[in-house]
Amino acid sequence: MGNRNDRYIVASIRENVGWIRLNRPEVLNALNLQLISELVAVLTEMDRDENVRCMVITGNEKAFAAGADIPEMAEASSVEMLIQDQLAEWDRLRKLTKPLIAAVSGYALGGGCELAMACDLIVASETAVFGQPEILLGVIPGAGGTQRLTRAVGKVRAMEMVLTGRSMTAREALQVGLINRVVPPELLEAEAMNLAKKIAQQPPVAVRLAKQAVLKAMDMTLENGLDYEQKLFYFLFSTEDQKEGMRAFVEKRKPRFQGK
Repeated sequence: MGNRNDRYIVASIRENVGWIRLNRPEVLNALNLQLISELVAVLTEMDRDENVRCMVITGNEKAFAAGADIPEMAEASSVEMLIQDQLAEWDRLRKLTKPLIAAVSGYALGGGCELAMACDLIVASETAVFGQPEILLGVIPGAGGTQRLTRAVGKVRAMEMVLTGRSMTAREALQVGLINRVVPPELLEAEAMNLAKKIAQQPPVAVRLAKQAVLKAMDMTLENGLDYEQKLFYFLFSTEDQKEGMRAFVEKRKPRFQGK
């Protein structure tokens, strides 16, 4: 795919990195149904594109995404929400095979925080603010907030944020392991791109299986996880990249991975 401009998404591919910008600045990138649908469609297309080896989602300097589009759902009934199944698109994010990085500046609240946590890595600017304030609106997080946040920061911190709506600064988020690194706002995109390029330079099949193995560690017992890891490890010895990587090590040269 080439450059793509949907209504709420701007997407491009640079140096084997798919770059996606949320583009609804007038409402701080609030996540309405159309934006999520466009985002998932672009990510799915990039996930299938052999030229893309890593993907980045970002917003603007004021907001990654300030939450869900509240006016869109404010008057909905529970039956309407069930029939519309507004969160069905989010499940497709879990099925992406390539690494996904969130580059966060400004607000990442509610659905915005959940979107960042659905990514595999998070790079944040010093202005980033993370939170799950749904309780202040009479509901709870519904796109993974109670689950991913708890796994990332632990029960007591997640409980306080979810029950009170308290937000967390970028520095706090780094301290508790929610994000990978914090940089000045002007360096955010360059830092995210550098990280994405490092991943894009690795053997694609190994990257894909490494991502699977780490994600499985969140759901499996240690014994089952170790068995799963071993099977993936042995499988990689059938790839050309494994042969090239180990030969390059022995020959003391840089490997030339082909993705096979």
